[in-house]
Amino acid sequence: MPEPFDPRYDMTEAIAPAGSGGGPMDLPASGPQAPKGGPTPKGGPTPKGGPTPKGGSRRGPWRLPLRWRGEPGRRSGGPAAPTGRGLWTDAWHDLRRNPIFVVSALIILFLVVIAIWPQLIASGNPYHGDLAKAQDGPAPGHPFGYDLQGRDVYTRTVYGARASITVGICATLGAALLGSVLGGLAGYFGSWWDALLSRIADVFFGIPILLGGLVFLSVVTSGSVWPVVGFIVLLGWPQISRIARGSVVTVKEHDYVQAARVLGASSGRTLLRHIAPNAVAPVIVVATIALGTYISLEATLSFLGVGLKPPTVSWGIDISSAATQIRNAPHMLLWPAGALSITVLAFIMLGDAVRDALDPKLR
Repeated sequence: MPEPFDPRYDMTEAIAPAGSGGGPMDLPASGPQAPKGGPTPKGGPTPKGGPTPKGGSRRGPWRLPLRWRGEPGRRSGGPAAPTGRGLWTDAWHDLRRNPIFVVSALIILFLVVIAIWPQLIASGNPYHGDLAKAQDGPAPGHPFGYDLQGRDVYTRTVYGARASITVGICATLGAALLGSVLGGLAGYFGSWWDALLSRIADVFFGIPILLGGLVFLSVVTSGSVWPVVGFIVLLGWPQISRIARGSVVTVKEHDYVQAARVLGASSGRTLLRHIAPNAVAPVIVVATIALGTYISLEATLSFLGVGLKPPTVSWGIDISSAATQIRNAPHMLLWPAGALSITVLAFIMLGDAVRDALDPKLR
């Protein structure tokens, strides 16, 4: 027969089956225990299921009431229920465990820091030269040697990162912004707007980028970074525009976009709140890879004499001046060319890692 309700315990009593170790929620009975080896109560041992002896306790576990069980992560101490993760959370989770991303990100961070504060690791003047030391090799305090005008190659290599990083980042941001806006509008509205922008993009695609740079920059007298940035944006936006257009065309057919339209959301709200956040991933991947390409393009144009011009310090300018002396003083070409190669490689590696993290087909 079941035991009568014990008012001392506000819980449902249950005894584990014989031979079992009890469940994970079993707790020992509270109350005074009979002294070990003490006398047995009158009448012999208490039968199973019988009343508890006075002053003793039934040897069996108490089980917590149902209201304290079945809630993982709360009173029972169980694991918390899993929560869903979005695309960006999953991408960041993968990127942190990707050694290619970690190495490339550290290199880029270092380059950005020295581009902003080159005096942290180079205390010399990149414009000061000593003709008596022209083309000399490495010396104490000057590990990269001297160039044709006796300037410190190490200092110029460090200061040259500023122009290249500035051109790459500004050109990428401009091309990504212009291409995303035009491509997104073409993909969303379609019709004649899509046809017009697609034909304009085809015209710019047909212009060879080096030939266009020679023609466009040859008439510019300024040797600063902004004409080069403007030229790269002018010829770089069509590629990103096509990527953005295709992504928007795919996303706008999803059910949540159709539901927003049915509920009366305006075109601007639909684009900004529902389409853009879900269509921007391919644009980020292409822009990250293109950044390294734009840095190498700036160096190429400067090497040809139509990009950055002296007195601006640039890797492309130093490579151009050292090309004629590669046999006599190879160190003049080695260090700026090596810095340029490492920078371009770091951005391309970063773009590949971001692509692998954001592309669901590669998971």
